[in-house]
Amino acid sequence: MDLKNIQLTNFKRAYFAGVGGIGMSALARYFYSLGWEVSGYDKTETPLTLALKEEGISIHYTDLGSDIPVQFKEIETTLIIYTPAIPKNHGELNYFQNNNFSILKRSQVLGLLTHHSKGLGVAGTHGKTTTSTLLAHILNESEVKCNAFLGGISSNFNSNLLTSSSSDYTVIEADEFDRSFLQLSPFASIITSTDADHLDIYGDASVLVEGFQEYANLIHSEGVLVLRNGLNLTSKSNVLTYAVNDEEADYSGFNLRFLEGKFLFDVKSPNGELLNIDFGLPGIHNAENGLACIALCQFLGLSEESIRFGLKTFKGVKRRFEYHVRNNDVVYIDDYAHHPTEINALVSSVKMMYPDKHIVGAFQPHLFSRTRDFFDGFVNELSKLDEVVLLPIYPAREEPIPGVTSDSLLTEITSVKKQLLDHNDALNYLKELKNCIVLTIGAGDIDKIVKPLETAYLAR
Repeated sequence: MDLKNIQLTNFKRAYFAGVGGIGMSALARYFYSLGWEVSGYDKTETPLTLALKEEGISIHYTDLGSDIPVQFKEIETTLIIYTPAIPKNHGELNYFQNNNFSILKRSQVLGLLTHHSKGLGVAGTHGKTTTSTLLAHILNESEVKCNAFLGGISSNFNSNLLTSSSSDYTVIEADEFDRSFLQLSPFASIITSTDADHLDIYGDASVLVEGFQEYANLIHSEGVLVLRNGLNLTSKSNVLTYAVNDEEADYSGFNLRFLEGKFLFDVKSPNGELLNIDFGLPGIHNAENGLACIALCQFLGLSEESIRFGLKTFKGVKRRFEYHVRNNDVVYIDDYAHHPTEINALVSSVKMMYPDKHIVGAFQPHLFSRTRDFFDGFVNELSKLDEVVLLPIYPAREEPIPGVTSDSLLTEITSVKKQLLDHNDALNYLKELKNCIVLTIGAGDIDKIVKPLETAYLAR
């Protein structure tokens, strides 16, 4: 479908095939906030779909085929939005396709929205959810404000959507999966990393980097590319680089420290030094995320006071270095890390903050293909934990690959104490632990044990 022929103002209803996804739900909330009638299908009930229903959005969990609500059969006024995760034989989607509805992918809708605002993209194989949410928070707390479509639930405003009637800026998490970010028209963008990932889509790492270069080429000539130093990308726009402990970067973070419960660092920038930055989210990798946001916000003209306030008051993103329990008995942190680089960032940060503590990590591998492609990396990073609890691989959209199992990972991990448990046994084991740091790690359904584990720790 030619996007040039799509005018969102022609529609008054949106129907979502896969409404419960984190990116899809943000769009559902957005169109609902405009006064559209919004409905959709998802495979299973989740806390996110329940939240959408409580907000007034109609959701069902059975493929209705052609028996969808009658008002959504009005072809001229109904926009169909789908996720590639929906199977090709899905009855509802086939009905819409066979009857010539206007059907767009989520990424195409985001692309339309960036055509009509100043899009601020955040791309990268790691860190984009935290960085985009931080950027949105800083802007939202300043006089500039913003709209935002995020890939996680902000702990500050408890949503993945921000709206503003006064701001020209729209923060968008620019997703490289399925080359979705190539649908966007960013005025400016941060790119955090181009490490190999999604090789089931791109084939090899060099093709992935080419995809990021295509995305960088889309940035407006009057905008800016904020690039982690060392990434080999170019842009017709301004380019600013950032990194921790790197004097060659335009924005360099140094003197990282954790004092009296505060995470502090200093910044060297083209505009001078910013000393004693108080950041609400600890971690070495998060300091780099903060640097990227400082660089972009200074380019946009925000004051130092506004930037400092946004950084200090940031509470993070659900399932990204998210504290659940902090007491003398146990510290429990949940994190979405599902790539070796992300696990390294998490474990390195925890060791910096708690150098003398025993660290137990419960990890659920995500995708058979990712486990196969980065097998040695997972072994290396998980072996840095004092104790490892592995869960079976979460398959998501994939079929099993012979020989690729959590058992095979467990065999190679060198931690002295290691075991493979299912969800229930992992929960029962972890909730008895004391005098240690407990991490739950992964992008699958390991989050099912997070609340029960938190409850068990707080109850004793």
